[in-house]
Amino acid sequence: MTIAAASVFSAVAQSIEGSPEYIRNLTAKWDGERFENGRPKVSDDLIERLKKVTIEESWAELMKLGYQNQYEGDWNLLHESEDAVLAGRVVTAQFMPMRPDLEDAIIEQGKREGRMWEQKRTVSWVINSLVKGDVYVADTYNKEWLGTAIGSNLGSGVFNATGNGMITYGHIRDIERLQKIEGFNVWCKGFDPSYMRQTMLVNYNVPVRIGKAIALPGDVVLAKRGGVLFIPPHLVEHIVLTAEFTRLSDEFGEEMIKKGIYTAGQIDSAWSDEMNKRFGDWVRSYKGKLPMSREQLEKYLKDRNF
Repeated sequence: MTIAAASVFSAVAQSIEGSPEYIRNLTAKWDGERFENGRPKVSDDLIERLKKVTIEESWAELMKLGYQNQYEGDWNLLHESEDAVLAGRVVTAQFMPMRPDLEDAIIEQGKREGRMWEQKRTVSWVINSLVKGDVYVADTYNKEWLGTAIGSNLGSGVFNATGNGMITYGHIRDIERLQKIEGFNVWCKGFDPSYMRQTMLVNYNVPVRIGKAIALPGDVVLAKRGGVLFIPPHLVEHIVLTAEFTRLSDEFGEEMIKKGIYTAGQIDSAWSDEMNKRFGDWVRSYKGKLPMSREQLEKYLKDRNF
């Protein structure tokens, strides 16, 4: 096969969505359940527990593990509130400036895949793939005029499919109508009344850049007022358990200080073997409702040598 022929074959075979094999390769460290399209399926339980973890707790642990490029700050929220939170399994979308020949090629590929292509409505292709618990994450490269990611109709489509909000490294429109969708929130870079006409979807469920951060399909996103963090799926349980045990150790420390067993200086320093053992005994006999299962508790204590 000639080089030219091979190039044509590759172009024809390339789908709009990242293939299941491609997504599995990107997320090879994940050994749990997956969706049919290859995306890691982190459990709903872990995602709910993640909502109680602060951005600082998650980000500090990720940086310790070598993941330095997972955070992006400086967002506008559709609904500003102190307790705003969004967490879910990421579906990524990559948009680029409109180029007629490339857009025609994308539409032709969409036709071959049986996608809705009339009036060049490629922006809806990602939304049609969303399921409950997903978070739509779009890189619209912070374009304002004629580049808004959603309006009220597409926003309704996102929320109806996912029960979740959306994150876009770009702008949105129709904010008065979008704000009427109860339970729907958007992290975006700004607002603009124009609609998408000079921006096009190139592909989805592929790696995307969201400002200073990188997001992969199947990551779990944690978004709060303090920023947006993309957590690799194989690290979500570690992040959640670490934060939960930090809160338990804080409670233990306060109780020990109050009872005069240890000083504040001892609690705030590296713990001795005796202190670690006492904490292990304390948490195993914990009277309240533990945030994790007993099985997770024992595994964590073993791994941490408590």
